[in-house]
Amino acid sequence: MPQLVHEIEAQRTEASVELPSASSDSITSDMHKGDNTVDDGGVQVDADQELLQRQYELAQLDRSSRANWEMIKKLTVCGVAFLNDAYDMFAINIVAMILGFVYYHDAPGSAQNTVPKKWDTLIKIAVQIGCLLGQLIMGRLGDKVGRTTVYSAGLMIAIITTIASAFSSSMVKGFNVFIVLFIWRVLLGFGIGSDYPLTATIVSEYASVHNRGKLMAAVFSFQGFGNVLAPIVSIIVLACFAQSVDRDVQNLDYVWRIIIGVGCIPGVSTLYWRLTMTDSERFRHVNDNEFGPSDESTTVDSESEKLLAQQTPTGSTSPVPEEPAPDAAEVALVIPDEVQPRRVKTFTQYFSEWRHLKVLLGTSIAWFSLDVAFYGINLNSSIVIGAIGFAGDIKADRPSRYIIRNCLGNIIINILGSVPGYWISVFTIERLGRVRIQLLGFAALTVLYLILGFAYHQILDKSSGAFIFIFSLAQLFQNFGPNVTTFVIPGEVFPTRFRSTAHGISAAMGKLGAIVAQGGFLQLKDIGGKDEWINHLLQIFALFMLLGFFVTFWIPESKGKTLEEICDEREEYY
Repeated sequence: MPQLVHEIEAQRTEASVELPSASSDSITSDMHKGDNTVDDGGVQVDADQELLQRQYELAQLDRSSRANWEMIKKLTVCGVAFLNDAYDMFAINIVAMILGFVYYHDAPGSAQNTVPKKWDTLIKIAVQIGCLLGQLIMGRLGDKVGRTTVYSAGLMIAIITTIASAFSSSMVKGFNVFIVLFIWRVLLGFGIGSDYPLTATIVSEYASVHNRGKLMAAVFSFQGFGNVLAPIVSIIVLACFAQSVDRDVQNLDYVWRIIIGVGCIPGVSTLYWRLTMTDSERFRHVNDNEFGPSDESTTVDSESEKLLAQQTPTGSTSPVPEEPAPDAAEVALVIPDEVQPRRVKTFTQYFSEWRHLKVLLGTSIAWFSLDVAFYGINLNSSIVIGAIGFAGDIKADRPSRYIIRNCLGNIIINILGSVPGYWISVFTIERLGRVRIQLLGFAALTVLYLILGFAYHQILDKSSGAFIFIFSLAQLFQNFGPNVTTFVIPGEVFPTRFRSTAHGISAAMGKLGAIVAQGGFLQLKDIGGKDEWINHLLQIFALFMLLGFFVTFWIPESKGKTLEEICDEREEYY
């Protein structure tokens, strides 16, 4: 027995010597904050020592995380996923405009070449509804079933429904093309929704402490390329059909179907890699209970323990001679009759405490506030571009010219604002920190939307170019700001066993904001005349940016910390 005690003590000493210096102080102090014990082959070891060992081994994972082929493959898959998602979500902005020419080219008055408000709202809101459901359901399954299994299922759903969307058509009796398209795009959104929580957790659990934020932001920044790709593809396809479209506008029916169908190509190209991905060691260790405590309470047979304590080295049950009293180094190793094992808190128990709940509320409300403006504008950028006169006259111009000009306006806004904003975040997130960038972005957006809202007509009277410049500047601070950080932060500030679920809840709140914005934008923009209320909508967006600014103070800074340090792993247990 003394030999076994000394061996365990030697292992403890060796582990404590090898702890990374960055977190050794906090981990050592954690050892003394509890007196629970767990069984270790007949010898009871302080339960916090088990936590210390767990933190040490997870720190080893962080230190061993370096660029290799497996990581490059995962980052490529995750980046392409967001390019694909952005293309699928924002292509509908252009497709809705084309559908107006196809189905309402002979409508009277101002309704000519324009999809009615109810159908426009329906097809634009569809993916957001599906995303909301997918983020909640697939996020939870990601914690229960496995990250990569659910991740692959989401992509297959997205591929199938993208192809089905491209073949949407009216029924002879029953649903028209808009309802059929709505149904398929809700299912498409469900598949896309899985990408948000699962991509964030996969990247955060594979990346090292010092580049985790940068890699998560880089993956998410591929969304900017998807935003630009949608109008580029639209221009290319339309150029191929330009002459036939100008002769017969209904030939645009081919154009919008091809634009949607192209959206399945990036997903198909990475399907094999996604199917062969494996879960991170961090998730596997938690899921398989390789680091000690689990969700299920463990029981100890005290009678067996007493029997083991009395056994001789030969296995007989006769009492052994009394051992000398342990020295000071062995005081921590005791043999109680009963053990009170450390238990893991459930999701409800963990978030019933305000210090944890406020973080979830902070990430959720911030994402909700952002997406009210982000999707309110980006799903309707063609309307904004048309309203300021950049695209031309929807009635007088040739259909091909009007649509191409509108697509060019989308490209200009994204290249000037969205894409640079994403990559400024990538290269500054590890220096400035997540919270600081989010506060800066929300503050800048509040000011810019107030300017655009209250000086809307004055700016347009001077120059539509000036409006596009300020509008693009707002796009820049959306992405060098909360659009990136609201994705990154929930992937870091929650425990591994709840990370995908909590990220899914935060992202779903964002999509709820998108649904509110889309319904509100299209219902309110024409108060007082066509597009006459857009300036007031921009003022409302400014108020939501201000709300996002204040709730950001509930969120902890995660820069330079391990995932376990950020959420203080001791808080997972009771």
